[in-house]
Amino acid sequence: MIVTYLLLTILLLGAIWLKASIRVIKQYERGVVFRFGRVQPAIRGPGIALLVPIADRMQKITMQIITMPVPAQDGITRDNVTVRVDAVVYFRVIDPRCVAVDVQDYVSAIGQVAQTSLRSIIGKSELDDLLSNREGLNQGLELMIDSPAQDWGVHIDRVEIKDVVLPESMKRSMSRQAEAERERRSRVITADGELQASAKLAQAAETMAEHPAALQLRLLQTVVEVASEKNSTLVLPFPVELLRFLERATPRDAEQPVGAAPAPEPATPTSNGHPASFTPHVIDAGDAEHAVPVGGRPVQ
Repeated sequence: MIVTYLLLTILLLGAIWLKASIRVIKQYERGVVFRFGRVQPAIRGPGIALLVPIADRMQKITMQIITMPVPAQDGITRDNVTVRVDAVVYFRVIDPRCVAVDVQDYVSAIGQVAQTSLRSIIGKSELDDLLSNREGLNQGLELMIDSPAQDWGVHIDRVEIKDVVLPESMKRSMSRQAEAERERRSRVITADGELQASAKLAQAAETMAEHPAALQLRLLQTVVEVASEKNSTLVLPFPVELLRFLERATPRDAEQPVGAAPAPEPATPTSNGHPASFTPHVIDAGDAEHAVPVGGRPVQ
């Protein structure tokens, strides 16, 4: 009976000892052992770790990448614009011993450094850099946070600026500026097109000056294009050059064909408005003085 109690007591003490001395470390964790308050040089890896009861205490440090959002910070840029900027920081532990010994709460410490660095970046940058050159600002912010973090055994993997909030008045000013810039570009493009068109028109004018018929062909082509619409009144200018060409090509006196009867002469109207009709009459030479045409005057 006494032996049974003794065995039970030994088993109970052994279970308590195992519970106090055995620790399980996960794959993404590392263990830092403190023996009577003094840190041990050996870092315990993943698996089962045996500790000395009462003497050893172990602190587990995660080696995973930690994502920490940086609260939005209000600041004034170098060109005196009030903005509100927030960011996100990605970091991980590279030295578990430094993290456990040198800094009390490394996550909080990284957060405070990120906030102060973000304010500093806002004050050193202009508004255009915050909006268009974020890659350079991200690199500068990463260097500013990583400098003190290396002494704590933490490595900053990446820093990203998430959002830049502008005042409403600044948004309206920027929209007007963008509209004016687009208007300037459109005017420059229009002027450039007119310059090129004027150069081509000058070349066309030189060609038409060498070949006058080209101008007439162009006029006829324009007439055809306008007439195809059938919804407008067309005023066609008739060139003087064409009239001169037709005048030179047409003979002044048209020749009559051989054997054709002569054209009748127009009748001479009488005093009463009716044409005078003549009656053919054969007379002698002696009666010439008394020959009078019908409805006419005596022949002198």
